[in-house]
Amino acid sequence: MPESALDVAVIGGGHAGLATSNLLASHGLRHVVFEKARIGETWRTQRWDSFALNSPNRFNMLPGDSYEGSNPDGFDTAAGFVSYLEAYASRHRLPVEELTRVVSVIRTGDAYHLTVEHRGATRRYSCRQVVIASGSMNELKSPPFAESIAPSIKQFHAGNYRSAAQLPKGGVLVVGSAQSGLQVAEDLIEAGRHVWLSTSAVGRVPRRYRGKDILDWLIEVGFYDAKTEEVSNPKILDLKQPQVSGVGPMGHTLSLQALARRGAVILGKASGASRTVINLLPDAAENVGFSDAFSANIKALIEKYISEIHLDAPSPDTDPADEPDVGAACVSPATSLDLRKEGIKSIVWATGFAGDFSYLMGHPFDREGKPVHRNGITNLPGLYAVGFPWLRKRKSGIVYGVNEDAEFIAACVMQSNPTAPAVSPLPVVLDR
Repeated sequence: MPESALDVAVIGGGHAGLATSNLLASHGLRHVVFEKARIGETWRTQRWDSFALNSPNRFNMLPGDSYEGSNPDGFDTAAGFVSYLEAYASRHRLPVEELTRVVSVIRTGDAYHLTVEHRGATRRYSCRQVVIASGSMNELKSPPFAESIAPSIKQFHAGNYRSAAQLPKGGVLVVGSAQSGLQVAEDLIEAGRHVWLSTSAVGRVPRRYRGKDILDWLIEVGFYDAKTEEVSNPKILDLKQPQVSGVGPMGHTLSLQALARRGAVILGKASGASRTVINLLPDAAENVGFSDAFSANIKALIEKYISEIHLDAPSPDTDPADEPDVGAACVSPATSLDLRKEGIKSIVWATGFAGDFSYLMGHPFDREGKPVHRNGITNLPGLYAVGFPWLRKRKSGIVYGVNEDAEFIAACVMQSNPTAPAVSPLPVVLDR
């Protein structure tokens, strides 16, 4: 079968792949975006019905776009963001091939050879450069001990949870207290369910502080500009995005103590299981304290910034959800949970995702199964990555940060492409 020649292949049609594609197109590079399902697939299939983005609409624009809607400070739904991605690809005439799965990427000589499948047919492509934009959130992760739980307890993952109506009647255990875990727990409480929440050490931020959305502050004070290579404590790179919610007209603060006041039972980290009993670590109080301390540190960072530049900012608003729980009075000291005794009929695992990079042949992976890279540049010539958390900076893990990474990678592609034109209609920013 003959191969079709490209300058660049982009693997993945989510926001990272589309951002990269538009920048490559602006350079006149021949490329194709290979998407195994549909544009923005994980936004379509791994979000629950009440889901809202955690960043205001004005921060979710891809390269070449600026927000022109009527609600810049609102928070889009998953369906709304998918519609934006589809319109973006259409408006910029991006060469996206949906329903096209990349089977293998093999480097031979100075070229990459791709085998892809589209509706049962096999196609082959060759190119000098490849951009991995297939993400690290397309495989649901749950702990190995989930297999030990009795079949009578129905198990779901936050990635396939849609609403309380999907679950059998009865109590629900939510395992995981990062953004997804807290938001799913709140969704279940809203539906009238009794919720037990197994927690871990995750930071929290107030939704609004001193007259601004927290994302405005975090960007302004440089929080998101922390460079991966300059992080001295590797544990920081493992921290989840802080707890907060975009649900509601202006979003809201979400905390463990706020959920406890609404009836949730706050537990320590799940460490094992046997049929209908879940083993728990005695760390619930520590996890509440970690969350409270994180929020206090963020506010202190903002206060320092306000003081240094003599900014006239409004006084802090009263936010009960962000008040520290001194003594962690909201937690349960339980070290085990008897699901049958408590009437818990289902579990929702909010325990994260992994990426599927099985198509990469002969490339090293890190301990999380992601391709090894430095600032998105791998050790193979012409092989790049975009769309990973902490790719280059802290901001890499949110939609707002992907544009800068895509610009950096597009510039790397340009520098390595001997046939690329010298002028681009879109600016390329190497760093900010």
